[in-house]
Amino acid sequence: MTLIQMKPAPTHAAAAGRTVADAMDTAGPQVCDDMTVEVALSVMASARTGHLLLSDDSGLCIGLVTHAQLAAVRDGSAYSDRVRLRDILGDCGPFTSPFTTMAEAGHMMRHSGVDVLPVVDEHGSALGVFALAR
Repeated sequence: MTLIQMKPAPTHAAAAGRTVADAMDTAGPQVCDDMTVEVALSVMASARTGHLLLSDDSGLCIGLVTHAQLAAVRDGSAYSDRVRLRDILGDCGPFTSPFTTMAEAGHMMRHSGVDVLPVVDEHGSALGVFALAR
């Protein structure tokens, strides 16, 4: 007979109080929006990541792009090797604060249809990323 020690499941109230800061990952690669799509795809491959955080000329986080987004641009008929990330940005998706609850961030992600959120401080600097568990 094998003994199994069971941990009590966290209560809904305890889980609801956890913030994005409790579960976010490091920011990973952050690149400037003047980088070309081809170089960005190369950076993603080298870093073995599916996304890049984008910054403007002053170093503030302006969004996130995924491998799927960049691959779609590269495979488009209007693509050239001179296309820069800022040329394709449009809506880079939502951001979140480290103080947002995980439940609120999860709701925002499901509503927005994104898998990863940039986590930024009050000045717009990237602190990390928050991803829904699959």
